[in-house]
Amino acid sequence: MSTARTAIVTGGSRGIGRAVAERLAADGQAVGILYSGNTAAAQETVGAIIEAGGKAIAIQADIADPEQVSAAFDAITAEFGHIDVIVNAAGIMILSPLAELDLDDLDRMYRTNIRGTFVVDKEAAARVRDGGAIINFSTSVKKLGLPGYSAYAASKGAVDAISAVLAKELRGRDITVNAVAPGPTATALFLDGKDAATIERMSQMNPLGRLGTPEDIAEVVSLLAGPGRWINGQTLYANGGMV
Repeated sequence: MSTARTAIVTGGSRGIGRAVAERLAADGQAVGILYSGNTAAAQETVGAIIEAGGKAIAIQADIADPEQVSAAFDAITAEFGHIDVIVNAAGIMILSPLAELDLDDLDRMYRTNIRGTFVVDKEAAARVRDGGAIINFSTSVKKLGLPGYSAYAASKGAVDAISAVLAKELRGRDITVNAVAPGPTATALFLDGKDAATIERMSQMNPLGRLGTPEDIAEVVSLLAGPGRWINGQTLYANGGMV
């Protein structure tokens, strides 16, 4: 059996997901990128990984659709032989005071952030090789309690619960399950809709005095996807010390 590892990264075409895909490829893992709609961005990421000497393919899939997720796992297994690491980086963030939130937006976020994570993790529980790792994405805003984030924070609280329970359910297979909770990170998901003053204020909320970068978060994922075998069932706050 091959000892080379294969990772699947959802939302791997842009932002934190792309940085994670590129970092895992640089670590020597073959990478299957799942993306929702931006084919050009996905192919650009794959091209960058291959140009740097790595292995990658991109597959379009709705992560909340179990049939599409299963087919994507099949395609990645056919390409690389097996699956060892899952990174659920795909996510939607819509901000609004709770009293004003459009419930259709609530359902959209929950479909991707909760159901999508659950569907991918369900497939991962059946497919990931013993000794592998499952890494879900949470958020530091759960601790901050910032106005406007109630629905998003609630969706990520569910991710924390899924991760902690799944870690125990996979007892005996040497598979770790953790969640990474980024703080404010300089990606389109975070920056869109915020004015310069808000961005500056949030960049000063941690003692390091800056926003995180996608590469900062990818470094934490790299640890959990590789040598960090004694970290299990945890939510790791990657936020420069803001909470």
